[in-house]
Amino acid sequence: MTAKLIDGTLLSQTMRADIATRAAQLTAQGKQPGLAVILVGEDPASHVYVRNKIKACGDTGIRSVLEKYDADLSEAALLARIDALNQDPTIHGILVQMPLPKHIDPQKVIAAISTAKDVDGYSVLSAGELMTGLPGFRPCTPWGCMKLIETTGVSLRGKHAVVIGRSNTVGKPMALLLLQANATVTVCHSATPDLAHHTRQADVVVAAVGRRNTLTADMVKPGAIVIDVGMNRDDNGKLCGDVDFAGIKEVAGHITPVPGGVGPMTITMLLANTIESAEKTV
Repeated sequence: MTAKLIDGTLLSQTMRADIATRAAQLTAQGKQPGLAVILVGEDPASHVYVRNKIKACGDTGIRSVLEKYDADLSEAALLARIDALNQDPTIHGILVQMPLPKHIDPQKVIAAISTAKDVDGYSVLSAGELMTGLPGFRPCTPWGCMKLIETTGVSLRGKHAVVIGRSNTVGKPMALLLLQANATVTVCHSATPDLAHHTRQADVVVAAVGRRNTLTADMVKPGAIVIDVGMNRDDNGKLCGDVDFAGIKEVAGHITPVPGGVGPMTITMLLANTIESAEKTV
């Protein structure tokens, strides 16, 4: 068996075309969607991520407002700026790029963003909406994973899904989204004694730990769907995920590549959340 590739790049392009159409319709009504992106400090990776987000906004007709600050920006000043953006009717989404300098509490910053503009879906209120099944903004990476799973045509109802990782940004919300889709969900993590015991039973495995070769071919049920959220480098410096792609693609039914799988979907879902926020204000 050779697994079918789940093409995140293609799905992302399709979704962004729809987002661009919706953005153009809103703009024609005098309500161009607006996303504010705040970048504090000089973290190189953060600058790359922000540049990609700003470009994606431009490509889809979303107005982006990029605010860059030195690393010595005070927490109070950042919170005040967020409050001003909360009140700005031309801004429909607010994103503060992480990590922040150590003197700024990220939880305070996330909590300061209006739930109506929390397009990252990271706030406690957004997490509560997800937990209780209320409508709201879903964290971009796990929501993107769900869209990728949808493309396989496999119903999650009654399926056993294993999530490897329990972070607030991916693992936990991923498990909740799978539960909402009527899957039976097991969450594994660093304290799980026999990871393979769980993954061999899984119809769906989502690997999100940030460590390459966490999942190998002997740990996968034949025909399973494997979603690789990881972003690592191999011994040759080549981009790779959390799973042994070469081995697993001979066992799994569907698998996401790295790059070209989950990655493109994360920013796409950020755009989708921003469009949704703008549409709610029309």
